Amino acid sequence: MTSLVYLLQAQGGSGGYMQLVLLVGMILVFWLFMIRPQAKKAKLAKSFQENLQKGDKIVTIAGIHGRVNKMNEDGTIEMETSPGSYMKVEKSAISMEMTANVNKATATPAK
Repeated sequence: MTSLVYLLQAQGGSGGYMQLVLLVGMILVFWLFMIRPQAKKAKLAKSFQENLQKGDKIVTIAGIHGRVNKMNEDGTIEMETSPGSYMKVEKSAISMEMTANVNKATATPAK
């Protein structure tokens, strides 16, 4: 890092271009590692919420596990948490599919 500062100081007038290149590089790295993966994950979650079907096993954001029993027109679903026990939940509160979570846990090797 110190040698980079010395190089920037030694170049004089062209140091402004080097700083601009470094700034653009930092923004590019930030976008590649932070913004892009988060946007991809949000897009995946939204498509999953839109394609819910009756009988799908789901997990809410609060961690409640259940099965989709009924899809309502007002953007909510009726979720069966245990036999005969139902909850009305917003579609946007659905986090993931339970079977995908179980498959992900078995795919990782035990340490």
